[in-house]
This record gives sequence, C-alpha cells and structure tokens, in this order.
Amino acid sequence: MSHLTVIGGTGYAGSAIVAEAAARGHAVTALSRSLPADRVPDVNYVQGDATDEAALSSVVSGADVVVGALAPRGTLAGTFRDVYRTIARLAAAEGVPLFVVGGFSSLRPAAGAPRFVEDLSHAPAGYHDEIVSVAALVVDDLPATPEALNWVFVSPAAKFGSFAPGERLGVYRVGDDVAVQAEGGGAISGADYALGLVDLIEKGNHHRTHVNLAY
Repeated sequence: MSHLTVIGGTGYAGSAIVAEAAARGHAVTALSRSLPADRVPDVNYVQGDATDEAALSSVVSGADVVVGALAPRGTLAGTFRDVYRTIARLAAAEGVPLFVVGGFSSLRPAAGAPRFVEDLSHAPAGYHDEIVSVAALVVDDLPATPEALNWVFVSPAAKFGSFAPGERLGVYRVGDDVAVQAEGGGAISGADYALGLVDLIEKGNHHRTHVNLAY
C-alpha cells in the first residue's frame, strides 16, 4: 500500500478522499489548518497552513502520492495558484505524482470546444474568481511544470459539493477533458468522486492529463 498525503484533507473532497484511501489500507496523512472533531482511524492529521512551505514540505516528504484538495477562498483567495506551484515543485523534487481536485468549469462541452470557464454565465458572479483560479491550474500552471512531474487534474461533475453530497453508489464514469455529461453538468457524490480518484491513483495509467468523474 502507498503513503498518500492529502493537502486540504478535512474539506469536502479532501475528507472523502482521506476516508476512501484509509479504508483501502493506505497510509494517509491529512494536512489542514484545523484538526477535525471526527477523525478517520489510523489517519495522521497534521495541522498546518498550506501557504507555509515548511508545512507543505513536511507532509510531502516521504509520500508516495500527493493529493491537492484546496479551495481558492479564505486565506488562499489571493495565493491559491502560488500554493499549488509550491506543491508541484515539492512533489517534483520528491519524484511523486500529484493529483489535483479540479472544478467542472475547467471541462469542455465537446472535443476542441472552449472550456466552460470561458463563458461564466452558467455560474453565480460570486464564484467567478474561484472558478477562474482553479481552471488556471490545468490551463496554464500544471502544463508548465517540468516533464518529470506526473500530474492528474480530476474534475468532478457540475453537481458536486457539500450542497449536494449524495450517497455512495459505488459507480462512476471517467472522461477526459470533455464533460461526461455536458447538459446540466451531471452529478457525483463526494464518496463516489473519492472512489474514482483513489482508483486513478492505484491504477496509475493517467499521466500529465485532465480527466473528469461523473455518473
């Protein structure tokens, strides 16, 4: 089994990924600004700020896989991309793959079509900055990393988040950068997104690419 470090391991996506990986017997370290009241057994919870390179380095060192599950809000609103650049640099130096929890708007409705992020009329104005920041990771930042870094940017369906937690069905579909269900965006629960992401980690057959998970 592998040692997974989940940065942002107590958020909506991060906590689901931590639980799924731990349930499969992986050694899991979860970095977050605050420690959760309810902890997954055998998970190493580390309190630290993702803007602190020393904190990041301490949990990336020794990992077999790094998962980034951060959101560009709060203290990360203005530093989100810089933090991910640091994470990518540390993962590359460690020689381990980086899986990033992405967003639906980074996807395309059809092959070769503009990404949804290029027309944000589908999203409330209050979320536009966050959407653009997340999309910039897969459009600009991750492709610019050294070829030695294996990254996988994993977008969920449109209906994904604490507002629509859903249930674990034990099924999902994998697409590339074209949304599995473009009309309406589709859906996936947090548990099944985590199921799919940990499957991607274990199979290890995606490299420097953008994929999406949906029902």
